[in-house]
Amino acid sequence: MRQINSLILLICLALSTSLVAEDYLYDDGKVIYNATCVSCHGTQGDTNDAIMLIVKPRKLTQTILTEAQSFQIIKEGAHHWGAHADMMPTFKYIYKDDEIEGIAHYVSKAFNPNGEARVEKLLKESKPIAKADEHKMLKTGEKIFKRNCSMCHGVTGNGKSEYVEMSKAEDSFMYPYNLQRTLLSQDQIFLYAKFGGKFWGTMEDHMPSWKKKYNDFELKSVAKYVNEKIKKIK
Repeated sequence: MRQINSLILLICLALSTSLVAEDYLYDDGKVIYNATCVSCHGTQGDTNDAIMLIVKPRKLTQTILTEAQSFQIIKEGAHHWGAHADMMPTFKYIYKDDEIEGIAHYVSKAFNPNGEARVEKLLKESKPIAKADEHKMLKTGEKIFKRNCSMCHGVTGNGKSEYVEMSKAEDSFMYPYNLQRTLLSQDQIFLYAKFGGKFWGTMEDHMPSWKKKYNDFELKSVAKYVNEKIKKIK
């Protein structure tokens, strides 16, 4: 009995220590966020839309990114992870890893606490791939990618295409991602393609929702193709 009580006490102490550490992480992250990030992303993470930038900051309240992915974006900057524009800079020369970890933790908990649950819900609601159709996915994904996605992202997915070059002359230049470097998982790529950029926090709607044109099998096939044949950073 005494051993059981001791074990329970140790577990309680461990949980208490973990919660205290998480509180410190949250508080430290909040301080840095308010000192550095608030001018672009706003006090509530819903973006300062008056800021004069070519590419507006994303709404952190709607992001598809996990806390771990946010850490990578903050540390290395968005351009490192495929953004055509470099409005989101790297902070690894300003803050230490534990400080960046605090920012990512604060952003996730304060602005998007149900983000991962939202992603899981949408995935569960999507139509599953039949075992008999799995072998068709890469070929289907490649066909759709080259027909539609390559117009902006390029045939190799590097974010460069003739269409994008033409848009410069019309003063309507878009900033498609270099998908060779994307942080998104295959499931996230599927959801991003299905619902479009605005659904996931972008201010512009350059990345449209494709759910009306393609079904879940087709969009999951595109995601599989991007993840396995285009993405270089695994």
